[in-house]
Amino acid sequence: MNAETKARIQAYARSCREEQKELLCTLGQIPSPTGEEDRRAVFCRDWLLAQGARQVTIDEAENVICPIGDDGAGDLVVFAAHTDIVFPDKDPLPMEEREGRLYAPGIGDDTANLVNLLLAARYLIQHHIPLTCGLLIVANSCEEGLGNLKGTKALFARYGTRIRAFYSFDLYLPLCCHTAVGSYRYRVTCKTRGGHSYGDFGRPSAVRILCGLVDELYRIDPPTRARTTYNVGRMEGGTTVNSIPQEASILYEFRSTAQDCLEEMEQKFRTALSHWQDRGGTLEVELLGIRPGNGPVDPAALEALTARSTEVIRTFTGREPEYTPTSTDGNIPLSLGIPANTVGTVTGGLEHTRQEWIDLACLPTGLKVALGLMLGYAASDTPDSPEMT
Repeated sequence: MNAETKARIQAYARSCREEQKELLCTLGQIPSPTGEEDRRAVFCRDWLLAQGARQVTIDEAENVICPIGDDGAGDLVVFAAHTDIVFPDKDPLPMEEREGRLYAPGIGDDTANLVNLLLAARYLIQHHIPLTCGLLIVANSCEEGLGNLKGTKALFARYGTRIRAFYSFDLYLPLCCHTAVGSYRYRVTCKTRGGHSYGDFGRPSAVRILCGLVDELYRIDPPTRARTTYNVGRMEGGTTVNSIPQEASILYEFRSTAQDCLEEMEQKFRTALSHWQDRGGTLEVELLGIRPGNGPVDPAALEALTARSTEVIRTFTGREPEYTPTSTDGNIPLSLGIPANTVGTVTGGLEHTRQEWIDLACLPTGLKVALGLMLGYAASDTPDSPEMT
């Protein structure tokens, strides 16, 4: 990055500081449960239009899409941040500022990152920055939990192979993730005849059958060619202490950074199910969600994209990036063989709790990172201008 570009980014971040906090406080109080992001989507669309964006739409998946420099046919680079948070609140979210920190549910994951996306995009819109390719600024839906990355899946279904690179602003500085953690999630329900614990003693128990299944699931040897894990996270069922359970269920998931390992775990899961099917009860299996793992990404292209992100993070934070694998919207492009990075633009903690917080002092730094990445696609004759991945 040349000195002139760096200076412009720093000046813009300084000028936005008060507005950045105000926008964060406004957006951070708008409830946005996964699958019900409409209020935040409308806010983001209207805000972008008010800043001078010419075309901003909300698609059927509740993604807010703002194209910049898109000719309708050429290559695209996506910059995204998700609008949903993990909490089901429908009323305005509680917020408190204390000792330089702002506390609110979902304030860092992903509201503050969303604010940095919007403000960085505004710079490109209002300064009419010439670009080497089209950009899509996307405030996407359904990143959290059982949203199963619906918004990003819809984005790729619409734009397909035109997307050549993807950045997601999510989580905390100095994250620079280029490896997806995929997951398959299931609910398994066992149903039996049940009965009285004394009078019908010996009849099959839904709980007992599921305990046998769980024991077998925990005896699975996962593949070792990539980190692969599994977990039974919830078990429930039965009625009273003197009743043989008629019904019980478990929630089960397995995760891996490699798609072929996920597919191997799927086969082992199905084998375990077959061993316990019809042994006094019926097992019903419900797929709750799939987050795909890494696909056939060109290593050189991914390395080039990550090197660009690394330079920007180092430049504006003075820190080395953390390349921790994560499960984010970046899973979708990576599974399709498209280079992607998930980059944190805030400092905070306690994500996915109602006590989540961010450090207000970090806001200008995060905006510098976001804008620095976008300006990497500014048209320029200098050697610092990156080529398309």
